[in-house]
Amino acid sequence: MVKIKKDATTEEKIVEAARTIFIKKGLSGARMQEIADEAGINKALLHYYFRSKDMLFEMIFRQSAQKLFAKLNIIFDSDMSLFEKIEKFVGDYIDVIQENPYLPLFVLGEMNKNPDGFYRKMKHEFDFPKPDKFLMQINREIKEGRIKPIHPLQLLMNLISGTIFPFMARPIFQLHIGLTDAQFREFIQQRKTEFSKFIIEAIKK
Repeated sequence: MVKIKKDATTEEKIVEAARTIFIKKGLSGARMQEIADEAGINKALLHYYFRSKDMLFEMIFRQSAQKLFAKLNIIFDSDMSLFEKIEKFVGDYIDVIQENPYLPLFVLGEMNKNPDGFYRKMKHEFDFPKPDKFLMQINREIKEGRIKPIHPLQLLMNLISGTIFPFMARPIFQLHIGLTDAQFREFIQQRKTEFSKFIIEAIKK
């Protein structure tokens, strides 16, 4: 039996095809045959590269998490002003999730099943975001009278929840309001500006 040498270009083509199918149908709705068709390969070759849909999804999740966490750590460690960091945080967070809108529900599901195990795995595999400098910066801005008193963790949670929740609520939101996919994408682009402005106006003196 001849062993096929794995090719990086083919693997990347599969990953991008899977990303497209996951965006359309989510993890549970996606099928390996659909991913193979999208990649322009046969199903046997797809299984040679990735034995299961879960393995393929996990690779995409790792790539996306690494990308997001790296961006957040750059923001937290930078010398930008607090308001600049808020704008950058919201913009970068939304950009990454918009590329992978199925991720928040996946993470929520994993955390509900085994929060300790999922957290340990994340800490082990990734350079987890370290917001210490950002939190100290918030405290300093409060002490120097530039922003209203607010617990730094409350502000951080406001930023995280306000960027993630629209993607988790998307199906109901779109159905209830009657937004098309294109209209929702436009709404999310606007939210990058509107939400960061909302947060800044709420805390500045």
